[in-house]
Amino acid sequence: MASNLRELRQRRNSVATTKKITRAMELIASSRIVKAQNIVKAASPYSLELTRALSAVAAHTHEEHPLTSINPDPKRSAVLLVTSDRGLAGAYSSNAIKSAEQLYAALRPEQEVVTYLCGRKGAQYFEFRGREVEHVWSGFSDSPTYRQAREIADTLIEKFLRPADEGGVDEIHIVYTHFESMLTQKTKVVRLLPLVVVDPDATPEGELEEGDPGLGASREEIFHEYNFEPDPVTVLDQLLPLYVAGRIHYALLESAASELASRQRAMKAATDNAEQLIQSLSRQANQARQAAITQEITEIVGGAAALAESAPQE
Repeated sequence: MASNLRELRQRRNSVATTKKITRAMELIASSRIVKAQNIVKAASPYSLELTRALSAVAAHTHEEHPLTSINPDPKRSAVLLVTSDRGLAGAYSSNAIKSAEQLYAALRPEQEVVTYLCGRKGAQYFEFRGREVEHVWSGFSDSPTYRQAREIADTLIEKFLRPADEGGVDEIHIVYTHFESMLTQKTKVVRLLPLVVVDPDATPEGELEEGDPGLGASREEIFHEYNFEPDPVTVLDQLLPLYVAGRIHYALLESAASELASRQRAMKAATDNAEQLIQSLSRQANQARQAAITQEITEIVGGAAALAESAPQE
């Protein structure tokens, strides 16, 4: 009985320690999520204006650019999968990996797939299964910077501009998590390259989706705002790499906010579960202690009664 009570108290103390850790992680994620949301909001205007400028300059030139040239028969595609560097974030990484696997299944019958990973969780997933990975970036999943996004963009653009028979790719897709709210984050699959530049004459008003900058803008937004120096082709050469880097940066920022939101929810659920387990273990420990006390009293009373019966009668 005493050993059972001691075991219950040890388990309760262990769960209480775990609860302190999960509570601290919940508070840290809650404090950082506000900053991450503000960064996403601050990056949105730049992405939108860059998109409008790119649409405008594309509307002024009919020359085909390498980043917008679509291969009618793609042979190799690259997939950039964005996951977290650390665990304890609920289903954040597993949902992104699941969407990437669905993309692989759709591409593989016709194309060879080259994998690029951002985040250690994705790297661990592929390493455990013995699958080949072209490149891994890690260490910044919850706080990405533009410099890191530009490094990824330069690598992918260089791969895209190289012929497929020389190790290049015909298409580049990105799988990341779109932050909608603290309670809702959805995985998105976007074809990053080649870019599809929409003709402004055929683009309806409000083509730009709020929170997810993409190509396309209304005719009024494109004209009356821009003059191009020295010429639209040169400007396009400069804007397209910036657009790709900006799009990747925005995806990394949204993924970081989604990761923190998912971790905050997961740690809150873990803290609540730990509290319930502590209460359950406390009840069991109290019952075990009361049973031990009752047994001791019973033994004392029984012993006293036995002594009384065995005492000589006067």
